[in-house]
Amino acid sequence: MPAGHHTGGHVPSGRPAAVMAALAVTQTIGYGTLYYAFAVLLTPLARDLGVTTTAVTGAYTASILVGAVLAVPVGRWLDAHGGRILMTAGSAAGVLLLIGWSQITSLWQLYLVQVGIGIAAAASLYEAAFAVVIALTSPQSRAGALLAITVVAGFSSTVFLPLTGWLVDVHGWRTTLVILAAVQAVTVPLHAFVVRRPAEATRVRFGAAPGTAAVRAALTDRGFWLLAIGFTAHTAAISALTVHLVAALVSWGHRPAFAASIAGLLGVLSVAGRVLTTGLQRRYRTTTVTAGVFSIQALAALLLPFVGATVGGAIGAVIGFGLGFGVATIAKPVLLAQRYDTRRYATLAGILVVPMTLAKAAAPLAAAAAAAATRTYGVVMIAAAVCCAVAAIALAAGAHDEQMNTSGTALLPT
Repeated sequence: MPAGHHTGGHVPSGRPAAVMAALAVTQTIGYGTLYYAFAVLLTPLARDLGVTTTAVTGAYTASILVGAVLAVPVGRWLDAHGGRILMTAGSAAGVLLLIGWSQITSLWQLYLVQVGIGIAAAASLYEAAFAVVIALTSPQSRAGALLAITVVAGFSSTVFLPLTGWLVDVHGWRTTLVILAAVQAVTVPLHAFVVRRPAEATRVRFGAAPGTAAVRAALTDRGFWLLAIGFTAHTAAISALTVHLVAALVSWGHRPAFAASIAGLLGVLSVAGRVLTTGLQRRYRTTTVTAGVFSIQALAALLLPFVGATVGGAIGAVIGFGLGFGVATIAKPVLLAQRYDTRRYATLAGILVVPMTLAKAAAPLAAAAAAAATRTYGVVMIAAAVCCAVAAIALAAGAHDEQMNTSGTALLPT
C-alpha cells in the first residue's frame, strides 16, 4: 500500500461532521481565552502587580515551554486513548485557571497559573484536536476537515483581541478573566459529549518503551527529520516576524496605527493561505505546495527591508508573507498522516512540536537581540527569509523522498 494512503487502521466513529463543528468552536474559544487574551492583559497586569512587562511576558514564555515538555506524553495519550477525556480535562482546567488568574496578587502566582494554562492548552488545543480529526477522517476528507476547523479558529484573534480589550476597559482585567472563564466553559461539554474516541483507540495501547516499531521507523526515516527541520525553521520565522513587524515598520517611518493595521492583515491572510493551499493540494503534492508557499514567504521577507519604507512595498511584502502565515498549521498534520501510521500520529506530531515550540519561544528573543546589536530590523527580516528558505528546501527534499516512496509499501508497519 502506498505511504500516502496508509490509514493505520482507524475506524471512523460517531458523527464526524458534528465533531468537526464542535472542534471549530472549541479551538476558536480556547485560543481566544488561553492564548490571545494575554496580549491585552499584559500592560494592566504589569501595572497592578507592580512589575515590568518583561517579567509578565516571562510567564507567557513559561506557558509555551510547558507545552513543549508535554508534547510527546500528550501525543502518546491521544494515540492510546483518543481525545475525549484529555480535551475535556484540559478545557475544564482552563476554566479553573482563568478564574484563579483573576485572583492573583503576585508575580509567582501568575507564573504558576501560566504553567497550568500551558498544560491545559497542550491537552485541549490544536495538536489534540488534529489527532481527533486524523482518527475520524479518511485521507480524502482529511484536508477539508482540517481546513474547516482552522479557518474558523483563524478568526479567534479577530474576535477575542477586541472583545478582551473592551471588557478590560469596561470591567477591569480581573472581571474580564472571570467572563472569559465563563466563555471557556462552553468548550467543556462540547469536548465531553461530542468528541468520541475512535474504535481503534480501544485496541491500540503503548508498551512501556516509547519506541514502538512505528515510531522507531519514523525516527529513522530521513523524511521525518526533513519535516522537523522545515517546520521548525518556518516557526522561527513566523514567530520572529510576528513579534517585530510593527516595530520594524515604525522604524522605517510608518505611523504606529498604519503599522498595526498592516500587521493585522496577517490573521486574515492566514485564512486565505489555508484555503489556497487546500485547493492546490487537489492537483499537487502537499509537500510541493507547502515548499512553494514557504519560498514566496522567503522572498517577501527578504524584500521587506528594501521596500518596507513605502506604503505599497510594505503592504505587498506583508501580503506575500501573510499568505503562508497559517499554512504550516494544516500542512503538518496532512503530511504526517500521509507518510506514517496514523495510529501513531499524535506521538509523531508531539515529537515535531518540541523543536517547533522551542523555536517559537526563542526566535523573538534572538531577533530582539540581533536588532539591538545592529540597530536595524533589516537583519531580522533577512534572518526570517533565510529560515523560510531553509524550510522550503527541507520540504522540497521531503517531496522528493515522498515521490520515491509512493510506489513502495507503507513507510511504517501496522
